Amino acid sequence: MIEVTRLNGAPVVVNADLIEFVEATPDTLISLTTGEKIMVRESVQTVADRVRLYRHSSDSRCEAPVALPGSAEPGDGAA
Repeated sequence: MIEVTRLNGAPVVVNADLIEFVEATPDTLISLTTGEKIMVRESVQTVADRVRLYRHSSDSRCEAPVALPGSAEPGDGAA
């Protein structure tokens, strides 16, 4: 599950496994496999990053840290 913000400012938690695609229209539109569509304040990139983090945290087989775009690479000495 990921938390996003509706255009009216209300937070909503979305099942990341139901996200079919995310697009900028120019507002960010999340389309679910159920046919429901949710307009949110977060950018497409932010939604994608949250889905990646959710999947990483829920995948017990994953042992290596995930480096997101714009973040320091693991082991590069940045703190």
